[in-house]
Amino acid sequence: MRALRILLVLLAVVGGLFVAADRLALHFAESEAEDRVRISGGSAGTTEISIKGFPFLTQLAASEFGQVDVTLKDMKTEAAGRAIRVGEVRARLHDVKLGSGYSSATAARATGTAVVSYADLTAAAEDGVTVAYGGDGKVKVTGTVEILGRQISRSVVSTVTRVDAHTIKVRADEVPGRASRGWSNWSVRGRTSSATSTVCPRGSNSRRSR
Repeated sequence: MRALRILLVLLAVVGGLFVAADRLALHFAESEAEDRVRISGGSAGTTEISIKGFPFLTQLAASEFGQVDVTLKDMKTEAAGRAIRVGEVRARLHDVKLGSGYSSATAARATGTAVVSYADLTAAAEDGVTVAYGGDGKVKVTGTVEILGRQISRSVVSTVTRVDAHTIKVRADEVPGRASRGWSNWSVRGRTSSATSTVCPRGSNSRRSR
């Protein structure tokens, strides 16, 4: 019995050491990956990477991870030649395979969301156009045009649609008068927008989900 107890204690100690080593290796790998993340055509203020699954060391030995979550905050890129800020990007990568020397990684598939504030959408729009929350799946677009030397502002509720992998278009559902047509249809084009666009119902942000 005494020998059995000693064996059980040794197994518990070895198991504890393995778990501790596994968690330390995981923390180091996540930190290294965060430092190596590069964004084409943009930059991020902070990057967070979370490698899922246990144990980590066996996944590392196989050079493949079942799931990796990536979060980018305060991301800056360009849209229509203008700087635009993306508040947060969250991506979930599945079946991630590491390249030679752990210098690269490729995911079999990925899903994600990106949050852009209405203030940032306004900054990316044409001059004289502001964007605000307009209801479920809608935005309120206010534009200013000059008619016979007078500045006239009008607001319309508009629908957000995805044109292609790089362009989001906002089109007025109904234009109040012919004079306003100059601002009834505008688009935001950027290098990093490859997501389907919808409008966040909370009233403070618009959200893209891949």
